[in-house]
Amino acid sequence: MKIINKITLGLVTATLLFVGCSQNATPAKKEVVKATISEDSLGLRKASLFNEAEIKPNGTEYSQNYAGSGHKIKRAFQDAPPMIPHDVTGLIPITINDNQCLGCHMPEVASSMGATPIPPSHFMDFRPVTTIAADGELEKNGHVIKNTSSEELKNVSIKSTHGKLYGGRYNCTQCHAPQATEPLAVKNNFQADYTDKDGANKSSWQGTKLMEGINTYESSK
Repeated sequence: MKIINKITLGLVTATLLFVGCSQNATPAKKEVVKATISEDSLGLRKASLFNEAEIKPNGTEYSQNYAGSGHKIKRAFQDAPPMIPHDVTGLIPITINDNQCLGCHMPEVASSMGATPIPPSHFMDFRPVTTIAADGELEKNGHVIKNTSSEELKNVSIKSTHGKLYGGRYNCTQCHAPQATEPLAVKNNFQADYTDKDGANKSSWQGTKLMEGINTYESSK
C-alpha cells in the first residue's frame, strides 16, 4: 500500500511540475509576413514598369492668358529668370530673324504695352576679349589667365552695348519658359528665401546693385 501511495504521489508531483513548466514557458513566436512591394507602386507613374502601354502621363497644359494680361508668376528664388505667364502660341521658336518678344519687352515700349521691360543686365557684354598670345598662353582682356576663378577678376569685363540687346541674351527661351498649369506629381515643399523684400517679383541685379562690389576691366565704360 505504501508503495502504491508513493507511486501515486510521484505521478501527481510530476504532473504539477509539467503543468507549471508549461505555463512559464516562452510562447512560440508568430511568423511575421512582410508586405510585398508591388511593381505598380514603384516610381511616380504608379504603373507596371514592364508595360509601357499602361503609362498615361498627364497632359501638359500651359497658360492661356493673353500677352499683356498683367498676370505674373512669382520667381522660384531670388533673381531667378521669371517664367513666361502668357500664351506663347505663334511666338516661339525664336529665330535670328524673328523675335516677337522684343515687340513688347524692349524698355522703350514695355510700359505702354503693360509688359515687363528687359532688364539692364541684358544690355551689357560680360564676355572678355579672349586671344592666344604668341607663346600659346590664353589671354583675357590682355592678361594671361591660368585660373579663371582668380579673385582679381581680370578675366571678367562688363561693357555696355549702348542700348542694343546683347547677342547672348537674344534667345529669350534659353532661360525663360512658359509655366505648365497642371499640379506636380510630388508636392513641392521648397520655400524661397528672397534676399530682397520684392524678390518674388523683381530682380535685384539692376541699378547700383548691378555693379556693386565689382571693379573689372572696362567696368566704368
